Amino acid sequence: MEQQFISTLSDSTFELNSGSVSAKSPSNIALVKYWGKKKNQIPTNSSISYTLTNSFTETELKFSPKTTENFEVEVYLEGEFKESFAPKIITFFERITAYIPFLNHFKFEVHTHNSFPHSSGIASSASGMSAMALCLVQIENLLGANLSEENALKKASFLARLGSGSACRSVYKGLVEWGENDFISGSSDLYGTKYPDAEIDDIFKTFHDTILLIHEGQKSVSSTVGHNLMNGHPYAERRFVEANDNLKTLLPILKSGDIKAFGELVEHEALTLHAMMMMSNPAFILMKPNTVAALEKLWEFRRETGKHLYFTLDAGANVHLLYPEQDAKEIEVFIENELKQFCQNGNYIKDKVSF
Repeated sequence: MEQQFISTLSDSTFELNSGSVSAKSPSNIALVKYWGKKKNQIPTNSSISYTLTNSFTETELKFSPKTTENFEVEVYLEGEFKESFAPKIITFFERITAYIPFLNHFKFEVHTHNSFPHSSGIASSASGMSAMALCLVQIENLLGANLSEENALKKASFLARLGSGSACRSVYKGLVEWGENDFISGSSDLYGTKYPDAEIDDIFKTFHDTILLIHEGQKSVSSTVGHNLMNGHPYAERRFVEANDNLKTLLPILKSGDIKAFGELVEHEALTLHAMMMMSNPAFILMKPNTVAALEKLWEFRRETGKHLYFTLDAGANVHLLYPEQDAKEIEVFIENELKQFCQNGNYIKDKVSF
């Protein structure tokens, strides 16, 4: 399957002067989580995520011919040179050289910008790596690959996965699935697959995602370390089965428009993710006291008002509040008056799903 992404270009075609390309790619938030991976960024279970609108990375990739043998990469974040960022890009390049053979023919400057504060606790790897992959596919087409739009996006998703697993889902809008299974047509471990809009009730296309920034800054345990702790985890195999079952259960819910069933499943998934962390060896906790306080306040609000306000959690302390447009006005007053107090520096991000 990987062979389909090997470039048709040969060394003799790399006759391109200096230039630049750019891409904008959003972050995403998983509803059914993947936690644990195999060799070469292969997921241990299927997942599905909402692509967001306002939380994105914009990347300009400048390139110029070079004669040295080693990869040459300089990275600038918000205009500031970041020497420490280059090794991650070089590791990414090493993984994808078989599919992007021109990487050693050019020197690259990466100029990247996030719409959200870098230290806000919003993972930028998904949006950042997908933007990078989209840039590389553009250069491949400039060199004469002539990939169609569909094939270019598919290859970008494949490449992005090799930089950051969840990045493969940020290439597409809407709901995006990743991980091979027998109940979603076209599903693959190698790239994300856009879930058909026609199979999603309109109510789920109006959802807001307000992100409570409970903790701004670096996590105590990285996602990479967390994924690796699933190797030998006593409940890992059961979790992988449950995640696939939950995704299968979610699909008819998306079709029917049952918001309550949607919220209950998504919240269960989020709490299961963090339960797996707490049962790892060594155990770790990424939620903070204010994470728990915010969830308790949310549950109280839902019991009292009946409004459709639900949550999911990323691999960190922050809370993603999910709610439909029809309830947005009252819920956003509640967020400002009751939940903002749990955010570090009172900061939260208002976002919505992208369709």
